[in-house]
Amino acid sequence: MTIRVIVAEDESAVRSGLVLILRGAPDIEVVAEAADGEQALALAREFRPDVVLMDLRMPRLDGVSATRAVVAEQLASVLVLTTFDLDEYIFGALRAGAVGFLLKTVDADGLITAIRTVAAGDGLIAPAIARRLIAEFASSPARENRLADSPALGALTRRERQVLSCLGEGLSNAEIAAHLEMAEATVKTHVSRLLGKLNLRSRAQAAVLVRNLDNHP
Repeated sequence: MTIRVIVAEDESAVRSGLVLILRGAPDIEVVAEAADGEQALALAREFRPDVVLMDLRMPRLDGVSATRAVVAEQLASVLVLTTFDLDEYIFGALRAGAVGFLLKTVDADGLITAIRTVAAGDGLIAPAIARRLIAEFASSPARENRLADSPALGALTRRERQVLSCLGEGLSNAEIAAHLEMAEATVKTHVSRLLGKLNLRSRAQAAVLVRNLDNHP
């Protein structure tokens, strides 16, 4: 199966490098390139790709707003590109529903693996970003979605709790299926249901919140 990707990055040299790397993978097709958020959203509507590789700091429409629109319209999964120095963009993208967070320092193999991971329906968070996300959610006064304080947690079935725990460990759908001895399709169903019950928009949010719960009993 060919993975169709849109690369959204305002710096032309960086964008060209990303496209060059992705086009070297036999199972990845770059269907379009965007230089700003508005263009990324328009191209996502036109091409309906599997993944949008989204820079966060872009002109006209920033990556967070573009991510929110792409996710709301169910146009594609969004894999965020970040330089890691601006927390508000990272946190905004998480809340907007991005399923993956990638540092711009990633190497070619890491980029290709990340695209494949997100296209397969799994989340991906670079470890350094995960630590910052956990710290932010732990210090947030509202903590609206913190699992420990969420009455929705009690609505999860035993199996959904097991799947949720696996998400917190960063396991893919295939790894969860093997660990819990169930079909991968069943895992996807459980993930979808528990995200809905917890009012979360992505498995990345679930992973961060589970880790936050583990660190703050």
